[in-house]
Amino acid sequence: MGTGSKKKKTVSWCTTEVSEGTHAFKIVGYSLNKGIGVGTFIRSGTFAVGGHDWAIRLYPDGVTEDSMDYVSVYLELMTENAKAMAFYTLGLVDPVTGGIRCNWSRSSPRLFDSSDSSRFGPRSPLFIPRSDLEMEESGYIVNDRLTVECEVTVTKGPQVSRTIGCSEIGVPPSELSEHFGKLLEEEEDVGRDVVFSVEGESFAAHKLVLAARSPVFKAEFYGEMIERGTFSIDIKDMQPSVFRALLHFIYTDVLPADIGDLEGDDYVEFIRHLLVAADRYAMDRLKLMCQSILGKYVDVKNVATTLALADQHNCDKLKDVCIQYICSLDEVDAMVRTKGYANLKRSCPSVLADLFEKTSKFRAS
Repeated sequence: MGTGSKKKKTVSWCTTEVSEGTHAFKIVGYSLNKGIGVGTFIRSGTFAVGGHDWAIRLYPDGVTEDSMDYVSVYLELMTENAKAMAFYTLGLVDPVTGGIRCNWSRSSPRLFDSSDSSRFGPRSPLFIPRSDLEMEESGYIVNDRLTVECEVTVTKGPQVSRTIGCSEIGVPPSELSEHFGKLLEEEEDVGRDVVFSVEGESFAAHKLVLAARSPVFKAEFYGEMIERGTFSIDIKDMQPSVFRALLHFIYTDVLPADIGDLEGDDYVEFIRHLLVAADRYAMDRLKLMCQSILGKYVDVKNVATTLALADQHNCDKLKDVCIQYICSLDEVDAMVRTKGYANLKRSCPSVLADLFEKTSKFRAS
């Protein structure tokens, strides 16, 4: 994908329409229909739901000999040569409240086909035991009247819309770092309340920003017994250019662009100083960024110096990179002749011992 190209986004919808209907089948003189025989039914009038005709079948004496002790109730698709996807609830109506008192049969969506037995639902003939239905305490039959109610929901096939393009509102990238950078660089004094002096050069900044980014600055500015007001702090053992880069990173979370103008050894040396500053002010992300840069610039001339720096400032990742590089050298004489190696030997003897041990293991393997 080319730079600046946009991903095209489109959308479509799938919806399923449903039609719902309820039919109450009232049987007046229920007792007069008892004894009409197993397999004999009475049918409600047809009712339309979802473009199809339906009816309720009731078998007072059951559908088969096996169900003769039950009253069997079915929903039936009446439309000829038709199929319908539907689900339903069959229940008995409370004569007093008029509401569904008991849902004896509730289905999941299923296909009704008027050409075969699937036009009926449910599949079981055991709707309700006759003894339970006719028990006076049950209250289903009052004044010899029984009402069966069926709620039917017919689903139509899924309807898919045409595909259209999405309207998108472009959101620009975050400008937070840019705004904070301007806060540092603007000549106008906007809330600056601390001034640093580095080798005679002054840098004004905001205590709150520095404290939010560095626990060292936070303790220095907001620790106990600290007097409130404008601070003036003298920074020792740091070059102005390094401190300027440190401040730039604190405000923007990126390295200043102008350090890219440095070349070769000058660039490496500057990053070393910036790593020391990052460690001094507990700027862990900046410290890792410096380690990453130095790891890419390791060579025979500077590896010993970089290794000593990594050991002194607890840069384990950079330390590993240096040791692996030395282990990969066919000849170490050129490295041993460098000033960096002499310094490493003098200031970090434990690292040197670790180096020789790992080098021996590497060459043995």
